[in-house]
Amino acid sequence: MGSTQFGNFKLFVDNQPPSVNYGGCALHGIDLSGNRYLANLGSILFAVIAILVSLYLLWRSDKKHAAVGRREMQLFLFGFIIIEICEIFTVGGLPIEDSVRKGFSAIHIGAITATCWILLLNAFVGFQLLDDGTGASIGLICASALALFIGSGYIALDTAFDWSGHFQASSASNYRNIAIYVLYQLFPLVCLVVFFVLEAVLVLRILGEFRPMLYLTGAALLFAIGQIFQYVISVHLCNASNGKINGTLFETLFTLLSVIGVWAFWSSITEDDWPLPVGGYN
Repeated sequence: MGSTQFGNFKLFVDNQPPSVNYGGCALHGIDLSGNRYLANLGSILFAVIAILVSLYLLWRSDKKHAAVGRREMQLFLFGFIIIEICEIFTVGGLPIEDSVRKGFSAIHIGAITATCWILLLNAFVGFQLLDDGTGASIGLICASALALFIGSGYIALDTAFDWSGHFQASSASNYRNIAIYVLYQLFPLVCLVVFFVLEAVLVLRILGEFRPMLYLTGAALLFAIGQIFQYVISVHLCNASNGKINGTLFETLFTLLSVIGVWAFWSSITEDDWPLPVGGYN
């Protein structure tokens, strides 16, 4: 009797840090005292670099006073910084209590959901449906992102600590959880795809440019490569290195490069005044 794999996280958790103990290839990393491990030092280092690079891009964005969507782009970078802080304590595999890791994992999921939503809204900013940088634009983005962050974070926390019993995995063998699957896997993917499509329409049809698409396409490819390392190559790296490294190291790196690509794309289309058609967009 067949069953749907929708909401099944088994493939995603088979090579997590040993303290999570999901089976598969246990990521040990560096041995510490007291039978403890620093599972993924590489991811931690790249996450720290990502935070520093994002702070630099925040500063660079602030210098582009006339750029369309400057504050909105800074909100996206701020969300990415939160994601990377959480990665230090989640995929980094620090030797911390499981309850602490669960808490950071919940914040991580909420931050991913909210940040991808902020990125999607950045695409709408380019069409100037609302004046960018205004209280209405910033307020709308912050309020909606905060709602997603709190909602997603609560569901993740409820799943981890079983507060209400409504969001537990349906089976201990496949870790099936539809709510987390939608919030963590599907919703961010939809946001990213729609962002790419909207920005492509803006650049090719409205601005009549092609060069910025090189940055945008490069960012998409880099992100895709990171996901391939995370979900396809990871277990093979783990097995080949006897649990020393896995794909999350490279996922962190390529995600950072992708964010840099997105920022370069945004910067490239805000270097000069946009050639807005008379009478608005058609």
